[in-house]
Amino acid sequence: MDSLDLLRTFSEVASSGSFSRTAEHLSLSRGTVSKYIATLESRFGVRLLNRSTRAVSLTDAGQLLLERSRPMLELADATHAELQDRASVPSGRLRISAPHGMDLTELPGLINVFLGQYPEVSISLMLTNRMVDLAEEGIDIALRFGPSANENLIVRKLVAMELSVCAAPMYWRRHGVPSHPAELADHVALIGTHLTPLSKWRFETDGQPVDVAVRGRLDATEAGPLIQAALLGAGVVYLPSVMLQPYIESGRLVPVLSEFVRSDMWLSAVYLQRRHSTAVHRALLDFLANRFAGSRNEGRAP
Repeated sequence: MDSLDLLRTFSEVASSGSFSRTAEHLSLSRGTVSKYIATLESRFGVRLLNRSTRAVSLTDAGQLLLERSRPMLELADATHAELQDRASVPSGRLRISAPHGMDLTELPGLINVFLGQYPEVSISLMLTNRMVDLAEEGIDIALRFGPSANENLIVRKLVAMELSVCAAPMYWRRHGVPSHPAELADHVALIGTHLTPLSKWRFETDGQPVDVAVRGRLDATEAGPLIQAALLGAGVVYLPSVMLQPYIESGRLVPVLSEFVRSDMWLSAVYLQRRHSTAVHRALLDFLANRFAGSRNEGRAP
């Protein structure tokens, strides 16, 4: 038993004036009701009820406890009902983390569509390339680029992330267009340290991974500065295609080596546990998975 059970039983006895009626209403035995009242009286060190063979009435101390406990019980009942609603109806606030660069994708637009569908939902979005501790930082869902994670988290793959090797047309004219990934060792790399912290770019040949050591004078934890440098002809980037697509379509960046790019990169949602997840948690995961699957079926990453 907990304190709320004791107080709820006491309140029911006070309202009905009967141990028997209370037992029937709460589906308890009469002996259990008596035990609960005795436990309360022992805990507070005062008599709460006057008992006779015909009736039960409140003592002065019992009246005080009833007045003070009723708002508490009402709040507990309201909270219980609200929590049950959140288990079935998407509502409340979700805290999401995502790597820098996701703001260059369709994610902001998808979040707005989701919020439009669920007016009782709020979202806090944190952009960071740190490997956040979900429990410590209160993150409900972390979106991550990279190979499928192998850690003590639940991982839901959302969409395979195609990569592109790109540079500006002026750069390729000056330095030549590589025909094999190994040739990139002689080029100027613009290195995203959040994806390739060891200054090695991974490719695939005949289904096998091939690492190419690259060099360059600019590295960054975010994609934005690297893309801007590439647009100015400063070097070669190797980033998720979704970040580069507008510049590829406009001709400002030219992709190469598409047949060699690695195929094990995913955008995944990671979270702590599957049981007792809220309705809004489940709804967002399903929404993103469906939207990204739709984008994949259309032949493009979101």
